[in-house]
Amino acid sequence: MNRVWQRILAMTPAQLWADIVRFWRRSLQFRTVLISVGLTTLAIIVVGIYMSVSISNDLFSSRLTQVLNESQRAQAAAQRVLDTSEATDRIGAQSVMNAARTAIRDATSSPYIAVFRVPGQDVSVLAPQDFSSPELTGDVITSTLRGDVQSDSAGQYWQSVALNSSSGRVPGVVVGSQLSLPGGGNYELYIGYDFSQAESTLAFVQSVLWFAGLVLLVLSGMVAYFVARLLVRPIQVAAETSEKLSQGDLDVRIPERGEDVMSTLSRSFNSMASSMQRQLTELAELSSIQQRFVADVSHELRTPLTTIRLASDHLYRHREELTRDNRRSAELLQAQLDRFESLLSDLLEISRYDARTIELETEPTNVASLASDVVGLMMSLAVENKCEITVTSPGGHFDIDVDPRRIRRVLINLIGNAIEHGAGSPIDVRIDSSPTAVAVSVRDFGHGMNPDQVSQVFGRFWRADSARKRTIGGTGLGLAISLEDARVHGGRIDVWAQQDMGANFVLTLPRDASVEIGELPIDPSEGFES
Repeated sequence: MNRVWQRILAMTPAQLWADIVRFWRRSLQFRTVLISVGLTTLAIIVVGIYMSVSISNDLFSSRLTQVLNESQRAQAAAQRVLDTSEATDRIGAQSVMNAARTAIRDATSSPYIAVFRVPGQDVSVLAPQDFSSPELTGDVITSTLRGDVQSDSAGQYWQSVALNSSSGRVPGVVVGSQLSLPGGGNYELYIGYDFSQAESTLAFVQSVLWFAGLVLLVLSGMVAYFVARLLVRPIQVAAETSEKLSQGDLDVRIPERGEDVMSTLSRSFNSMASSMQRQLTELAELSSIQQRFVADVSHELRTPLTTIRLASDHLYRHREELTRDNRRSAELLQAQLDRFESLLSDLLEISRYDARTIELETEPTNVASLASDVVGLMMSLAVENKCEITVTSPGGHFDIDVDPRRIRRVLINLIGNAIEHGAGSPIDVRIDSSPTAVAVSVRDFGHGMNPDQVSQVFGRFWRADSARKRTIGGTGLGLAISLEDARVHGGRIDVWAQQDMGANFVLTLPRDASVEIGELPIDPSEGFES
């Protein structure tokens, strides 16, 4: 765990974000939990804000109704005291006003009182002095509130304010109304009420709400995790099982538990896997039987073929002693026996590839020299078919580990096909290399092929034009075996062709079997129109 945290702390923000994004894409469980927690957080925030605002409004409304009622009672009590006044001088009037303030304090819970004579009245010797508690001095009582109170002698007005206190400004409400002193005129009465307790109550309620929301968020995250694990784990098991099945482990199965939809999926998957295993086993057995049949038939035909070969060789050596028709028959027999032996050899070779029993006999080989040797070997056939073969080798003059017998066979097949289908056109053989590979291309300018023929050119026993006369007499397996020869070396054969423009076959071999070929040394499409 410490190593994990050390690794996380050592990451840059960009690396950490990249890891999170990668984990988000790969983990269904992580996405499920994160989305659940995110939506729960959004819901908690919305509900929390709504409840906080509602409680705040309710607390304020309740407290405001209370202070308005208190203020109204205090104003009524003070007015009753003032109505009994019989003062004939300022001192008496001041005593009556003090008694009224005492009545106000007795009728309300607030000690914050201010009394101001309404401006604009006639001067009176009975008018007592203005009075204001320290908490209501300064700009606490606004001109707007005073204007409302001065304009309506019977109304009651209030305003949210910040009251002065020893600890600073505190939230509150000032309620204003008018009093009437007989002989002294009208007075503005302001009573301030401290709302700090209501604010403390609201803060406590809000903290409880957010703490409860946080606890709920953690609990919802845990629930989402366990639910996601409960749902995602069977899917992970199915994915892991599918991957093992795709890698060839046909015996792997998904555990079946319960009777829910995941159990139904498990049973269906296991049934599919069992059916696939049976079919693949049957196909493997059929393939094995087919391979064994081809190998056995090819081997068994060797004995009678040897006898026929002895008789054919005897007739062929003494063909000059035969009649003309018999001499032609002996020559045809000899040619077809050669083709039959080649076909048997190719069948045995392809069956070895199918059975995956091929073993390479590699040795350091110069591919450029090998290609030149093959061209020299095929030159007489090229002259016979009026083909001119040109060899260029800008690269590839070094040794690589290959099985020279198989690579020679590939080149013979490619050059032989070029002679066969080149229609007497020139044939270009080119050898080149790259840092990772060596390539040999064989380009003819003959009949060419269409895209459908190119896609089938490596098929077994497939011919580009079955109606065209074959001058060389191949078995139809040459290119299929050549492709397998290239693949067993870790190489490839690419072909590019166009109708009536010829074809280009490119054999590419890796310089090191453990290193990818990468960029091709020779582009198969080079020299063809787009």
